[in-house]
Amino acid sequence: MADHIAVARDGHVAVLTIDRPEKRNAMTAGMWAALPGVLAPLAADPEVRALVVTGAGPSFCAGADISDLLGGPDPVDPMAGLRRDNLAAQAALREFPKPTVAMIRGHCIGGGVEIAASCDLRFADPTAVFGVTPAKVGIVYTPSSTKALLDLVGPSTTKYLLFSGELLDAATALRTGLVDRVVAADELEPEVRRFADVLASRSGLTQRSTKEVVADLTAGGDGEAAAGRWYRETISAGELAEGVAAFAERRPPRFGWTG
Repeated sequence: MADHIAVARDGHVAVLTIDRPEKRNAMTAGMWAALPGVLAPLAADPEVRALVVTGAGPSFCAGADISDLLGGPDPVDPMAGLRRDNLAAQAALREFPKPTVAMIRGHCIGGGVEIAASCDLRFADPTAVFGVTPAKVGIVYTPSSTKALLDLVGPSTTKYLLFSGELLDAATALRTGLVDRVVAADELEPEVRRFADVLASRSGLTQRSTKEVVADLTAGGDGEAAAGRWYRETISAGELAEGVAAFAERRPPRFGWTG
């Protein structure tokens, strides 16, 4: 669909692959700019109920391609365009209306952490290493990227990562909350796929409401308006009635809401 970004479909699960393995899947300016356009049709497609984001080969994403950092036309702010597209890409992934799971192997550095943190959940194997490296090149990390990290790992680990640029191994990332699960290397892909299929089988309405309520709560709101609106929707869409009927009849529910 775009240079170095591939999308595959298997049933109700879409897999977005950052496909530049010769550069450890480092994101070019063009790739950041293309990502919202790749995500938009998947977000709108009712057949897509879950999204897996991963990298080709042994790495997830080694960050932004450093050759693009000073490539903008404005000498006063040569990163302006790259920063704009980077933030738009993160927002598109963060606001994707269906559950998103980052499947992480190997390097997950800088912009790779931004992509992973913009997903709802993160599964990694023991080869994964994580780092946020603006202090190595003199970049001021944006508030939205800082907040995404802060929401996952808290202020102390956020400062540790941003102050030092040092890498965390998978076990430490799990302990600090940067990842949700660490799975054996040969089991990562089948386990992520199994879990994505589980997500695809659940109520999309419940998942959409959860995303909005959690976002509102972490932004300092009380979540009440979103929860009330989605509660009324679950009645009118028949999701609650189907869930209750399926439980009573001891069968899997057949949820049909797609937004």
